Amino acid sequence: MKREIKATNIPMPKVDLKAKPYNLSDEDINWVKETISGMSVEEKIGQLFINLFFFGGDQFSGNELTNADILKKYHIGGARYMNGTAEQVQDLINELQSNTKVPLLVAANCDSGGNGAMSDGTYVAKAAMCEASGDEQVSFDAGYVSGREEQAIGVNWNFDPCVDILKNWRNTIVNTRAYGTNAETVIKHTNAYINGLTESNIGVCIKHWPGDGTEERDQHLVMGVNELSVDEWEESFGQVYRNHIDNGVHSIMAGHIALPEYQKQLVPGLEDRDVLPATLAPELINGLLKDKLGFNGLVLTDATHMLGMTAAMRREDYVPQSIAAGCDMFLFFNNIDEDFTFMLNGYKNGVITEERLQDALERIIGFKAAIGLHKAQQEGTLLRTREDLKVVGCEDHVNRAKAAADKGITLVKNTLDELPIRPETHKRIRLYYLEGEKGGLYSANSETLDFLKAELERRGFEVTINDGNTRIKGPTLKYREEVDAAIVVGNVIGYGAQNNYRIQWKMAMSNEVPWYVYEVPTVFVSLNFTTHLTDVPMVKTYINAYNDDKITISSTIDKIMGESEFKGTPNELVWCDKWDTRL
Repeated sequence: MKREIKATNIPMPKVDLKAKPYNLSDEDINWVKETISGMSVEEKIGQLFINLFFFGGDQFSGNELTNADILKKYHIGGARYMNGTAEQVQDLINELQSNTKVPLLVAANCDSGGNGAMSDGTYVAKAAMCEASGDEQVSFDAGYVSGREEQAIGVNWNFDPCVDILKNWRNTIVNTRAYGTNAETVIKHTNAYINGLTESNIGVCIKHWPGDGTEERDQHLVMGVNELSVDEWEESFGQVYRNHIDNGVHSIMAGHIALPEYQKQLVPGLEDRDVLPATLAPELINGLLKDKLGFNGLVLTDATHMLGMTAAMRREDYVPQSIAAGCDMFLFFNNIDEDFTFMLNGYKNGVITEERLQDALERIIGFKAAIGLHKAQQEGTLLRTREDLKVVGCEDHVNRAKAAADKGITLVKNTLDELPIRPETHKRIRLYYLEGEKGGLYSANSETLDFLKAELERRGFEVTINDGNTRIKGPTLKYREEVDAAIVVGNVIGYGAQNNYRIQWKMAMSNEVPWYVYEVPTVFVSLNFTTHLTDVPMVKTYINAYNDDKITISSTIDKIMGESEFKGTPNELVWCDKWDTRL
């Protein structure tokens, strides 16, 4: 059964390559037009795709093609990749750019520093830490380091910043990726981030259109729904997007998120059963974003393996429908040959019109020209060298990271005045370590626990790691005799396996549950999500540190010991709409 698309009279604005965000010269526009006119149909279809490369094989596409074969046979317009050190990623990108006819857009997800582009990149600050710092310099530095380290390895397109607004404390998708709980804060910090990013020649992509953060579900698992009314959306997300469109943002990633109240206004008579996510909804891409808001740049889909898209209709239908709806690029193949055929057939069958294909191609190739890829290819400066890598992890970047940690780490509460914790007064530490998903894309690892223990011991503490795989608590008086203070570290990381990530104790009534908060001074430190107080309201000293890198952990220990003051300020969502979390 084929799902019918109800939005049939939506305008389809055409790109203007002389206007922002392209601002191309006549010479550049000629290159765009001539490049497209010189393509075969198959080459044109290939430009619509962004392939995901894995080190050790193209696992996402389910085939064993070489990288050169993928470029030769499927003519992809863009690339992203997973994992890899700076040297490995640089080698991959150089290989890809050396074997492509039209230079590739190569993207990374750097929302908090160069660590989003390579395993040895420099983390500076997540969006939530930027917000807590209250300092636009921290956001600027996160963008600046992201751009400098991306450019060093050959990345030319950044899939960040997130311009979502965190309105629901239960939302774990953008809990630490949103820069605030209102439009004004988000605009301030994302503008600063982009100013830092564009100190390097990096294309900018904001996400997730039409806005995440209002609900608690995850588009990896279900279609996201932004439930705001038209007026509420205009006063919040609408302000954010208009700001960035006016500032000339290059590209916008559409989320698998519906905006039903606005969609029903744009398509009178639209019923609930016909509401589609933005990635497939012409009224949200062509109608609201490109026509009403006047966005003249490139729109790409979020990852197309996510259930928010895959559950909408047959893949055979939604592959070309995403382009017909106004998206210009399609993020990731499922099966590379099958998806390419689906897109090609969609063009041949008229789902993608000649006019829509030409417009998408002009936006794609025009974007490549706007960031100078054609000139770099012609001049032989497209590839990167090992000399370029000297910037990765350089002293300047590390100093910016240290400053961000100092400004952002947040003491949410200390109601029993239990700080500082020092070896002179609380030498014997019982360390509790709480992890998130195991074996996931962003699962915690033992390295963090090992570093925590070693760093505390280096400061003069005696540290015992608690075994949470038991219910045995033992005599409470004996516990007080053996333990001077408890430090509970939550490193709950993950997405895509459940709609909401909360603390999961190692077993029912495990001895790690904070029964000991009145026995010894107890400090809870979250290294990721900011809203764990909903599960540990009994904890009286709670810190949000936002990340599990060594600089952040060391700075957090400094502050616990009283060697540095806490400077971050929490937003109201950390209290999880509960009175007892404040006690």
